[in-house]
Amino acid sequence: MDARAALIEPLIPGLRRYARAWLRDAATADDLVQDCLERAVGSWRKRHGDAVRPWLYAILHNLLVDHGRRQARRGTLVAIDTVADAVLAVPAEQSTGIEHSDLMRALDILPADQRAAILLVSVEDLSYAEAAAILGVPTGTLMSRISRGRDRLSELLGAGERPKLRRVK
Repeated sequence: MDARAALIEPLIPGLRRYARAWLRDAATADDLVQDCLERAVGSWRKRHGDAVRPWLYAILHNLLVDHGRRQARRGTLVAIDTVADAVLAVPAEQSTGIEHSDLMRALDILPADQRAAILLVSVEDLSYAEAAAILGVPTGTLMSRISRGRDRLSELLGAGERPKLRRVK
């Protein structure tokens, strides 16, 4: 295994998790992670610094944003015979499943900048500095986006309190 593969391979599960949380479509998420890895290997010499993890997440984030823009222009069209039965089934009545679904829908409503900040810090466990570097914003801006996103999630969920997301790094 060469040095590039040794640095990239341990990061793939996190990249997949971030893409799947963003898209909630495993096949498309895996395709975008593959595109990310291809771009990373192809432009390995062009990267700046030694921090591979933020660099890969930045590439993936940009691919996710571009994909979202393309999808917004294109719209969604799915043949009913290609949809999994589970998608067409009645949602589970267990409170945990409902709360999870509500949280996922609330995340979808958030602006992309707030959603990205919350996912990178709360789900991917990146530091504020790493997440800010990935998104290309100052750390204070990232913290503001996280705060506004948490407040909006709380409002959308009607919980009266902030969602139980990791608060401070």
